[in-house]
Amino acid sequence: MNATQAEALARYSHRAIDQDNIGLYEGWLAHELRLNKCADCGKWHEPARAICPSCWSMNVAPAPVSGRGTVYLAILLRQGREEEGVTYPYPVALIELEDQPGLRYTSTVIDAAWEDIKPGTPVKLDWTERNRAPFPVFRIDQTRINEVKS
Repeated sequence: MNATQAEALARYSHRAIDQDNIGLYEGWLAHELRLNKCADCGKWHEPARAICPSCWSMNVAPAPVSGRGTVYLAILLRQGREEEGVTYPYPVALIELEDQPGLRYTSTVIDAAWEDIKPGTPVKLDWTERNRAPFPVFRIDQTRINEVKS
């Protein structure tokens, strides 16, 4: 285990970290969203797995994604477990990343009214702190709003 992996295990001790997804959390520490990508077929997949679900290759490793995408689905949680930085009601969004059709990542959209978090809304990756560690969130990408409406 290297120093970055040890830090990820320590700072995200409340998460279920294993050898398949530790690269995701190492990326979080570097403010980079890294999803597992197959070196043989070139497809990303989420959640992290040791085997590519597209071609069954075991040649997968974490790779950074652009962090740009659109809201695919959004729900408003009205209750849940207490966590630093989470107040209810709390928007949860499934973001379809532009890097690959069908590649989706679940997070939240911050600094937006609930009415503005709807399917097709362009978003971009941003970061916040939760439990004294970086956590990926999304913001509405105002620079691309007109692209989507056109």
